[in-house]
Amino acid sequence: MLRNRATMNRLITSIGVVGMCLSLQVKASQDAPVVLLSKKEYVVQWKATAIQQMALYKIPASITLAQGILESGSGNSQLARLGNNHFGIKCHGWEGKTMFMDDDEKGECFRVYDAAEDSYKDHSEFLTVNKRYNALFELKSDDYKGWAKGLKAAGYATSSSYAEALISIIEELKLDEFDKNALRENGLVVDNTAESEVSHLTIYSANKVKYIIAKEGDTFYRISREFDMALWQLYRYNDFGPKKDVLEEGDVVYLQPKKRRTTSKSIKTESELTPRELSQKYAVKLEPLMRRNEFSSPDQLLPIGEKVILR
Repeated sequence: MLRNRATMNRLITSIGVVGMCLSLQVKASQDAPVVLLSKKEYVVQWKATAIQQMALYKIPASITLAQGILESGSGNSQLARLGNNHFGIKCHGWEGKTMFMDDDEKGECFRVYDAAEDSYKDHSEFLTVNKRYNALFELKSDDYKGWAKGLKAAGYATSSSYAEALISIIEELKLDEFDKNALRENGLVVDNTAESEVSHLTIYSANKVKYIIAKEGDTFYRISREFDMALWQLYRYNDFGPKKDVLEEGDVVYLQPKKRRTTSKSIKTESELTPRELSQKYAVKLEPLMRRNEFSSPDQLLPIGEKVILR
């Protein structure tokens, strides 16, 4: 994470693109005036995106906005303006565009996004897939103080006052109202234990992963537009197989990355299923499921009563 506010104003030394032997030198223009956003203006611009991410990932919109304000200087940092990176997320295996600048160490690598909205999505996924943040998702979606303290405890930032800074921003701007009034303001319901409603589709949860059940006439494209997702995300989050071109009524469609394991150690199949179908049923990624059970093919039919190891 970008922890040193002073480094936000330093010149970017280079932008690298994975797979290309090209290095571009980038610097902020000295002639073009920069219009700085206030914290309130930043909230107006990004509150809808933060609430949308809250509905999909259970991360309080107040926390997302406060982190965006703190990490990006209300969207005014060079990393935010030139790299569309509002959360100071470093590369960590990132295969997209990159930006190098000084932070805790010199010349550290940061992710670069085509659009700032992608930064918001990646922030949500970053917290969701990293195990060290798992405890946060046991908290209520409107417990912004618990989230702020949990982020600090999990090592999101090194500053000893990080949690207090987030809480101060949230209370100064009353950002917690977005958590409490998400349904009234945006037609979204966020519930950690039951169902939530986005438009006409009901969001369920399996293995702490959000999914919907496809209805007649649903398509990948329609669902991606409904939930403001890229098509590649739907394909990556689900294990339908290369021949799955059309959704069928009753198909489970995950809106978040599935987990590598479940809380249950193993199950016995109650019907004939393939590993691919098991992956969708229990919200566990196909690759570790295959490796754990030494399955020969993701489409092999498993008999009733087959013991399947889930973790």
